[in-house]
Amino acid sequence: MDHLTRRRFLIASGATGAAALAIGFGTVSWGTLMGTAERDPLVGGTRILVIVTLYGGNDGINTVIPYGDPAYHDARPEFTYTADQVHPLDGELGLNPAMPGLAGLWAGNQLAIVRGVGYPKPDHSHFRSMDIWQTASPQAPINTGWIGRWLDLNGDNPTNAVNIGSVLPPLAVGATGAAAALSVGASSAFPADLATAITGLGKPDPADTPEQITVAQSYCAERTVEATFRPVLDAGTEGAAAGSKSTLAQQLTLVARCVKAGVPTTVYTVSLGGFDTHADEKATQETQLGILDTALSAFLKDMASDPNGRSVVVLAYSEFGRRVQVNASHGTDHGTAGPVFIAGVPVRGGFYGDQPSLTDLDDGDLKSTVDFRSIYSEMLSGVLKADPVTVLGGSYPGIGVLT
Repeated sequence: MDHLTRRRFLIASGATGAAALAIGFGTVSWGTLMGTAERDPLVGGTRILVIVTLYGGNDGINTVIPYGDPAYHDARPEFTYTADQVHPLDGELGLNPAMPGLAGLWAGNQLAIVRGVGYPKPDHSHFRSMDIWQTASPQAPINTGWIGRWLDLNGDNPTNAVNIGSVLPPLAVGATGAAAALSVGASSAFPADLATAITGLGKPDPADTPEQITVAQSYCAERTVEATFRPVLDAGTEGAAAGSKSTLAQQLTLVARCVKAGVPTTVYTVSLGGFDTHADEKATQETQLGILDTALSAFLKDMASDPNGRSVVVLAYSEFGRRVQVNASHGTDHGTAGPVFIAGVPVRGGFYGDQPSLTDLDDGDLKSTVDFRSIYSEMLSGVLKADPVTVLGGSYPGIGVLT
């Protein structure tokens, strides 16, 4: 591609280039990564964080069920669970019947349940509450996610963090860097002629303006991500329909392949939706929790048998819980505090945080007992070896969940 055409294309594709920046920054190839793994392999015990976002506001009360509390049965007579239906965790709390896999992790001391997690002055909007969780900024909206700010501190390698899926969540976007976005499905490799053209677009040119340099970097990063992950992606998606929406199991299978291959990524983000249960909640939530349980327990069992995988820590959260009282449609409406799951071999299993009262409420909502930024603080310091104060903009005590 000649210089004039290239410059015109960069100018014309400014918007596209800005969007492509979400793919990541820096230059590295799959061959380079494998060569590095042979010469200087990943240090044993390097921890890897896998973040699972449950979109829709999961009902924490019917996830970690207070079956021993009479107030629970009084508030939800239409869809409570009894002691003989739950997977008991102790004499008061039990996991939803759809979660036998996580119950097994609990028995193996590899599941921590942080109860009553929320933030001050909670917001009942899906969008604002998820924005708060992903940016770690309850006070005011900001443009960077908490993982994005960690990325800003860790150089320009576009594979430091990877989102499994083509749309980056806000948590993975920083001021100067972003996670790579990797789709699940049949191969999305560009045709050879287009791939060559995009490679040319990514080459530096001293005549470029700062804006054109930024756009060129995004094309370079796209080639980097393609070269780095295509062998793993192709190996893990045979028979997948092109453009198909990936399941959580597919997402975590791809993460597992990357971890086992020694890909130098320390943060992966995956997601599962469908938790906005305003009507006919019981069956719907059981289905979604079953999907989560099957995928997550299989992934963690697989990881526990792999040298790299034994250092994986999974963090699963939703933007808020639900209200205590059932509504007229046999569902629950947007609430506040809810449980967060942290799982893996490095996790010290058990309960953390106080169980919120079902009778001492804030206008019908649970009162949070743990600030979610305390969890992030421990993930940053204990998994990513980063300074939580720098990333979070304040000091939040950890919860002691990691060995």
